[in-house]
Amino acid sequence: MDSFSILALESSCDETAVAILRQDGDKTEILSENIYSQIPDHAEFGGVVPELAARAHVQHFPSLIEATLQEASTTPDKLSAIACTTGPGLIGGLLVGSMLARTMAMRWQLPFYGIHHLEGHLLSPRLGTEKPEFPYLVLLASGGHTLMILAKGLGDYQILGRSRDDALGEAFDKSAIIMGLTYPGGPILERLAQDGDPTRFALPSPLVGARDKSDRLSCDFSFSGLKTAVSRLWRQLPPMTETEKQQARCDMAASLHSAVGNVLQNRLNNALRQFRALYPEYSDKIPVVFVGGVAANQILRQSLEVLCIRENAALSTVPMRLCTDNATMIAWAAIERIKAGLAPIAEHHQAQPRWSLEW
Repeated sequence: MDSFSILALESSCDETAVAILRQDGDKTEILSENIYSQIPDHAEFGGVVPELAARAHVQHFPSLIEATLQEASTTPDKLSAIACTTGPGLIGGLLVGSMLARTMAMRWQLPFYGIHHLEGHLLSPRLGTEKPEFPYLVLLASGGHTLMILAKGLGDYQILGRSRDDALGEAFDKSAIIMGLTYPGGPILERLAQDGDPTRFALPSPLVGARDKSDRLSCDFSFSGLKTAVSRLWRQLPPMTETEKQQARCDMAASLHSAVGNVLQNRLNNALRQFRALYPEYSDKIPVVFVGGVAANQILRQSLEVLCIRENAALSTVPMRLCTDNATMIAWAAIERIKAGLAPIAEHHQAQPRWSLEW
């Protein structure tokens, strides 16, 4: 199949997203992409409310699909397949998206591809012109996941490390709430950190030097203790004016980014050692991709870039709009599978709130 078009849906959490991509030979074109962000719906609760998220998906998918088809100047009979995130994620949103996508596929007599949400993220840098080639390392950090992954090939992934407690995005959001900030806290903390002193608060870098069961330097993460340290130090501050409190927020945000940057550099360095041990013949710069919602954070991107330059690795990221949950990456994952000659897998069609990336 040299030329084909994919319509994809994403609804694993609080983003309602639709996209249409066309593949023509080696050229990929994003014909249209639309996202309804539910952040305003959940902000007053300080986090995502699953039932509200599912209702919003039901409400907004029809108009988004119609708008996406119109913007792409296409009709269902010109599509080649339907793709949809079927896991992991919030079960309500997954059910809404997967049932709608499967219904469209049956009605329009098109193949249906159930896509692993995290595979969408880790393959997304390959949508660009300078795509990383397998094998490569993936640092995936979002509000729900923090993983270090070895991508050996399409569908062949090994988890080198994962968070033992909070995901990084979750730790950022909770730290922001501790300081009296609003949800989502990650982008706010990044902005505040620009005007802060990263040395004011002594925050820990959890698990630095830790080893795994094979006595290798660990690639696991832990952010719960870091969040607790933020809470403890914040409560110990004396009474302050509002101006002093705002500066304290900036300093805490900068200190938090410094600690997190140290952790990410340390774990990536450990992963690079494992990569070299597994592929001793590899002579090029080791490809590394940084994806997920937290990958939009420019401070952390720069921190990882410094390490990659020092350790002879090449860091790839994606445009800001593709860091957070989106349907473009889901369509691209389906395109990758079609180009590789992989048929849809029936077991992937059902909504799966828990779904290992190692299949």
